[in-house]
Amino acid sequence: MSTRAFLPKPVPRETLEHLLMMASRAPSGTNTQPWKVYVLQGASRDSLVGKVCAAHDAIRAHPDLAAQYTEEYAYYPEKWVSPYIDRRRENGWGLYGLLGIGKGDKDKMHAQHQRNFSFFDAPVGLMFTVDRIMGRGSLVDYGMFLQNLMVAARGHDLHTCPQAAWNGFANIILPHVGAGEGEMLVCGMALGYADDTALVNTFRTPRVSPQEFTTWLE
Repeated sequence: MSTRAFLPKPVPRETLEHLLMMASRAPSGTNTQPWKVYVLQGASRDSLVGKVCAAHDAIRAHPDLAAQYTEEYAYYPEKWVSPYIDRRRENGWGLYGLLGIGKGDKDKMHAQHQRNFSFFDAPVGLMFTVDRIMGRGSLVDYGMFLQNLMVAARGHDLHTCPQAAWNGFANIILPHVGAGEGEMLVCGMALGYADDTALVNTFRTPRVSPQEFTTWLE
């Protein structure tokens, strides 16, 4: 599940090192291991949160500024079609409905979206990059790396939220973390101990059955 409210409890560095080591066992095409990880805690985390939240607020006040913040690769399709748009809407209104955010409540929508850029209060933020020279297959590899990390985190009573929301702010994030000129932002992630008292953490996304996406050939 994606956790969207965390406790301020710190995560030991040795735990994070273990999780990354477990993640590194993910398979990759010809063992290229294309992942690069930046771990943000303390002042570095807080500074990035401040920068991106300010940019997000500025875009709301002046929508023309959005052109300065674009994703380097298309995470979502240019044109939505069924059943994907239906699932997206179900997910969005399910979450917003739980939080009491109505369809036209732009203030609350902005505030909830802004929560992404505070890592949902998680003490650990992670940014993942890949060299631009790599092909699409490296993003497949990256998915397995991220999944390894997220599953390993559960073994330490930790939760995560993978976040593509950061991607549009790569021109702020990459210089902040000291990424090389050839690196592209893949996504971010919040990591920490879940706040079990938060209503938002009761949200569960539905899943279609295997019968809907599987074709058996004999």
